[in-house]
Amino acid sequence: MSESRELLNQKRAESLLGGGQARIDSQHKKGKLTARERIALLLDENTFCEIGAFVAHRSSDFGMEKQKLLGDGVVTGYGKVNGRLTYVFSQDFTVFGGSLSETHAEKICKIMDLALQNGAPLIGLNDSGGARIQEGVVSLGGYADIFYKNVRSSGVIPQISAIMGPCAGGAVYSPALTDFIYMVENTSYMFVTGPNVVKTVTNEDVSSEDLGGASVHGSKSGVAHFTVANEVLCIQNIRKLLSYVPQNCEEKTAKLEYHLANEVRDSLKNIIPNNPNQPYNIKDVIENIVDESSFYEVHTNFAENIVVGFARLAGRSIGIVANQPAYLAGVLDVASSQKAARFVRFCDAFNIPLLVLEDVPGFLPGTDQEWNAIITNGAKLLYAFSEATVPRITVITRKAYGGAYDVMNSKHIGADMNFAWPSAEIAVMGAKGAAEIIFKKEIDSASDKSAALKEKEQEYSDLFANPYRAAERGFVDEVIFPEETRLKLIHAFEMLENKVSNLPRKKHGNIPL
Repeated sequence: MSESRELLNQKRAESLLGGGQARIDSQHKKGKLTARERIALLLDENTFCEIGAFVAHRSSDFGMEKQKLLGDGVVTGYGKVNGRLTYVFSQDFTVFGGSLSETHAEKICKIMDLALQNGAPLIGLNDSGGARIQEGVVSLGGYADIFYKNVRSSGVIPQISAIMGPCAGGAVYSPALTDFIYMVENTSYMFVTGPNVVKTVTNEDVSSEDLGGASVHGSKSGVAHFTVANEVLCIQNIRKLLSYVPQNCEEKTAKLEYHLANEVRDSLKNIIPNNPNQPYNIKDVIENIVDESSFYEVHTNFAENIVVGFARLAGRSIGIVANQPAYLAGVLDVASSQKAARFVRFCDAFNIPLLVLEDVPGFLPGTDQEWNAIITNGAKLLYAFSEATVPRITVITRKAYGGAYDVMNSKHIGADMNFAWPSAEIAVMGAKGAAEIIFKKEIDSASDKSAALKEKEQEYSDLFANPYRAAERGFVDEVIFPEETRLKLIHAFEMLENKVSNLPRKKHGNIPL
């Protein structure tokens, strides 16, 4: 018995040490945590239960039978985050560069199956050089197994990926199939083909950072939803994100205790400039509507003309989609449509109510937008809102022009409640452009064309540059004072809490991808 215990302790020590103390020390020198340190930070203290600690690879080619390390480059198991069951895998770069083998993939798949069967979030801490070359097609098959399970789990349980180091080739596609991706500045990279291959094929000389670093994917490609300064902050942010989402698609996020007090926000009274062409920061509106310091923005540096993120309203978790007048006047374009559509679909999948703050002058014109399929991409956002069955509320703060009015969660595509501030302008287009079309003959025949245009522009504004025509039709449920917005939204979301809306029976829709 004592020999068995001694052997078990020895095996445990081997699995804990992973690639060896020297490689662990090397990891620390690079400013990176080890696979186990990451898990310890992510999960509540003393809650981690490891699965597959003694697993080793089965390969005997290229001398691999002499290099067997317990765990095979990935630590897997389950524990709790803020008291809630969570499954996790953490790749160990000190073991064969975190490369994926047959058994490495099997360990991850086992955890994914358990997460799906038990309806709990899955967190992947990725730090891998890609498929293990020594195993050939077996390792590629392992990636495909993981991809398949990512898709099966999509919309059923939250899936979050953190890129903690290099992530190349097949290793990038599993994170891309998950709901949210975190990247760590200066130490994490994502690319299908690395700088050396790029240089060989296209003759481009590019660094890993410029090709697939956190800043690139956080601002240009939009692959990364969050970029953070270091690994500790990354893991803290994952814990924060989990507090806004439920365990699975069958549940709702737990509502925090909240007692109504004075919910009037006078700071919103003068937030809209008198000049309709003057920008303002929609984040100031958000911060004055939601619970204090509760707004958690997603995709902060990507497609900044639209703002998306999570917040709490009277303790209730909500998703926010808001046009940003301070950037490109808040127009919708290819990138912002993609960004908002994906966020809307996530919130709908996990029963998170949606709040839309609308100030949109239309879609961005130009050949660049048309050639990059603004039609198809704008339709993605339209589709996402139309498909969503969660409680949906829109507040029109200023402009709601043209087709963008329809797309931004209008009454016509299923919004439950639509409010407008007195400053709202709901029309086909701006007053100047409309006047030039409608009153073209009168303006052309006038002796003073400039004065005639100004007069007709004012006439159009008086008729349409307000929310009352839409309210008469029932397209706006209520015109409210800005300072009343928070209280109105609290009551409206409470009223919609038990909303039931069933889509027509079908296998699935055909969103314009």
